[in-house]
Amino acid sequence: MKSRTSVMISIVLAMLVASIDTTIMNTTMPIIAKELGRFDLYAWSFASYMIATTILSPVAGRLSDLFGRKRVFGFGIILFLIGSLLCGISASMVQLVIFRAIQGIGAGFMMPFPAIIAGDLFPVEKRGKIQALFTAMWGLSAILAPLLGAFFVEYMTWRWIFFVNLPVCLIALLTLLPYKENYQPKKASVDYIGAALFAVGVTFLLLVTVVEENRALYTVIGAALMVVFYFFEKKQVSPIVPLSMFKNKTISWININTFIGTLALFGTSSYIPLFLQNIAGLSLFMSGAALLGVAIGWMIVSVPAGKWILKYGYRLLLMIGNALLFLSGVLLVLLNEHHGFGYVFVVMIVQGLAYGLLSTVGLIGVQQLVGGHEKGISTSFFMFCRNMGTAIGVTIMGALLTSGADFMQGIHHLFLFGFVGSIFALLTTFLIKNDTSESGSTVTAGSKIS
Repeated sequence: MKSRTSVMISIVLAMLVASIDTTIMNTTMPIIAKELGRFDLYAWSFASYMIATTILSPVAGRLSDLFGRKRVFGFGIILFLIGSLLCGISASMVQLVIFRAIQGIGAGFMMPFPAIIAGDLFPVEKRGKIQALFTAMWGLSAILAPLLGAFFVEYMTWRWIFFVNLPVCLIALLTLLPYKENYQPKKASVDYIGAALFAVGVTFLLLVTVVEENRALYTVIGAALMVVFYFFEKKQVSPIVPLSMFKNKTISWININTFIGTLALFGTSSYIPLFLQNIAGLSLFMSGAALLGVAIGWMIVSVPAGKWILKYGYRLLLMIGNALLFLSGVLLVLLNEHHGFGYVFVVMIVQGLAYGLLSTVGLIGVQQLVGGHEKGISTSFFMFCRNMGTAIGVTIMGALLTSGADFMQGIHHLFLFGFVGSIFALLTTFLIKNDTSESGSTVTAGSKIS
């Protein structure tokens, strides 16, 4: 029990610092750019972190299947700590961008492990509660990030937004040490070429979300590399992404549904505060507070989700989640200049209920429908699909926001896109098999440790 408690403290702390660092620079980056110069690299300070985190998460999951969870997770914490230290002592914008990439690699190695280790430690019926705890950490980071950023800039220096990670990472590392995992890694050679093809291919695809020129060229190069990656992986004895797991159509359609659903409306939280500030005239704090509705809705359904899976299976719950996502899309299309905090807060709760079901049920599904030696990559690939959908969706929404004759028309365009996307996401749920028998047979697969 002490081992379980210790590792839970470790993964919660690691998740907290990684999630805070995803958003804390939103409020502090203008100050940093003013001091370091090179404003043309402003967007890259975010992009280098996001790209590194996205491409490394699936690789980290697969490495944990081959070498064990503790070793790979610990490496991620150390790398994140080093990246944070380097960011804090950056003397130029170029250095900051490079060091943010190192920090992002560390975050990529850290982020999948709360879900992976929870899948090892807890049976299905308890896993929803654990996912709710992780969701609470994301909600807490959404509140803490702007407050910490403002505090450090005003009373100390922006460099402390990175230095504060050091003691937290050290505690996370120390509390990880007593953890005695009973997962026995499956020894195999590492597919370095496959990992490189995957990383470079995804990097080119994600560059489309941050560059303004040559987007078509980057898309073609990225797509071509992913095709090469696919055929290369088919020939490997120990591929970095085992294509065999996609023979299970339920897993494949859950991942597709996750990608489409997040592409459609997960980016809402990036644009709702703009609406509340520019149209409703709310303060920065109040416009951000509206997003707490997402965390509330998410936690309401996350806690009982594990028990619901045992009773109803995956398909029905994913249908309900996508129906709620569709409803939030309808409400966002109806959003107009007369709506304020109350209306938006309700919409965010509905969207939180939707994503809470989709994320928790989908995550448990992809874990339970594979063998123990593929649980790491299956979990992290699910999160990769969610991250890719989010990155692409936010970019499309940003382009649509500026396509309107005025701000409100742009808002209408981007939410119309989300509404249409939610329809396609709902349709994909009809292709998901109701694998209650499979989930039932793997319910007891959650490892128990003392």
